[in-house]
Amino acid sequence: MRRALLTALVTSAVLTTARSDVRGHAAIPRPRGYVAVRTAGPLVVDGRLDDAAWAAAPWTDAFVDIEGVAKPTPALDTRVKMLWDDRYFYIGAELREPDLWAYITRHDAVIFHENDFEVFIDPDGDSHAYYEFEINARGTFWDLFLPEPYRAGGRPMNSWEIPGLRSAVHLDGTLNNPRDRDRGWSVELAMPWAVLGEQTRQAAPPKDGDQWRVNFSRVEWTPETRNGAYRAKPGVAEHNWVWSPQHAVDMHRPERWGYVQFSAKAAPFVPDAAWPARQWLQSVYEAEREFRTAHARYADTLAGLGVAAPVAAPLRAPRLFVTPSLFEASIELAVTGRPVEVWHIRQDARVWRD
Repeated sequence: MRRALLTALVTSAVLTTARSDVRGHAAIPRPRGYVAVRTAGPLVVDGRLDDAAWAAAPWTDAFVDIEGVAKPTPALDTRVKMLWDDRYFYIGAELREPDLWAYITRHDAVIFHENDFEVFIDPDGDSHAYYEFEINARGTFWDLFLPEPYRAGGRPMNSWEIPGLRSAVHLDGTLNNPRDRDRGWSVELAMPWAVLGEQTRQAAPPKDGDQWRVNFSRVEWTPETRNGAYRAKPGVAEHNWVWSPQHAVDMHRPERWGYVQFSAKAAPFVPDAAWPARQWLQSVYEAEREFRTAHARYADTLAGLGVAAPVAAPLRAPRLFVTPSLFEASIELAVTGRPVEVWHIRQDARVWRD
């Protein structure tokens, strides 16, 4: 299995990989974007996605392998819609599935040990203080809060809950019956802004045009039957299919999640002008992690890291500050027609601007 249990008490959906992608980080393409339009009234959350408001909402692009389009196209289609109003962030997902199975019934169990649908939300886009939600075809869910990513030393808060959450699953087939073939399942969620806004500097509900970092994952196991019941086939790794590719087998890299733009009405998606700064800073972060592993300290120059200083607009004035146990890198972003911004990253992976 490519997922690692971090503690005996609180297990996580962290995915790990031994492959380093430090030098290739700057070449990672922009994440996917989606415009979530404000809905005029509340939705009936029954898992069916048949409200009139859903009919007008576009689907996301089909999910791809977690490592990107270079990997095989997922065998089963997955796609998502999003809406919002003053109280809720609405998420609707459709998952094609010929074998519907789910046996976990305990809230906050490790849902990804079976097939599931997962939501990741980082309101500030700073890679810290983000939310994770997983649900199976029975409607059993796991909600948790991450103060910071696992690889930066973060520990999940499994006790975190979503009061006021509305969730439902609809099955197009029969659950836990290996004798027939099913068509799939759908998930409908209404996540209250009152909770999503607890750990963010962003407005919640968002303002027209605001963007949050969001991603969705589907864990799909190869099934077999034993004694008339489904189970994951032993020795066969799970598939990890996502909306916006992570380019690593690790969902806990919020810097690679997609962008959801909240709009009062249909509007074009606006790409993040800060993406070049974010990418350059992330390259420094990855290089410093490798350097510290090799030398038990952080490098105090970009040359020592093997990271080139930007030589063209919109980036300029790179800086690197290092102590024996800490580092902070910064870069100026000078986009024509916009005030100059200074962006930063530090050793715990937090990204922010002045």
